[in-house]
Amino acid sequence: MPRTRLELVEITPASQRDRLLAGSVDAALVRLPIDKTDLHAIPLYEEIPVVVFSSDSTLSVAEELAPEDLSGEVLIVAQDDVLQQAVPGTIKPGFAPPPDTKAAVALAAAGVGILIVPMSLARLHHRKDVTYRPFAGGTTSSIALAWLAERTTPEVEAFVGIVRGRSVNSSRA
Repeated sequence: MPRTRLELVEITPASQRDRLLAGSVDAALVRLPIDKTDLHAIPLYEEIPVVVFSSDSTLSVAEELAPEDLSGEVLIVAQDDVLQQAVPGTIKPGFAPPPDTKAAVALAAAGVGILIVPMSLARLHHRKDVTYRPFAGGTTSSIALAWLAERTTPEVEAFVGIVRGRSVNSSRA
């Protein structure tokens, strides 16, 4: 659909449903769960959790981290945290939660502690002074494509088909 303009707009998990209902976006990649009242949503994939920490941390020697590897570490949880991942043996910070993931990554870069986020957020907020490793057994984050049911247009249906991997020669079944 070369003549159809596609604009990417960043939305937060806290505002994703409101943005769809307000019509400020036609469709969105959303984190589940989401209240599906008045929405259509198709699950796309599960995103793995990763542990983000200072690049000079001894945690960087591991290919993957398990909960027991994090024992004694300060676990930073940002106010916009999407995983709600509890890890036995970690230490609660002695400071207020950072306002967002970007600020939490800055704290991890300073060596203050670690944080657990979906891999896409670790990549989004990547810095030279932080690294991350997959978190074995951690909570995954489900991603779906959602749109307002009453705004299902031919363009939206075509986009959904593309997302599902259909081509011009594919059947709709």
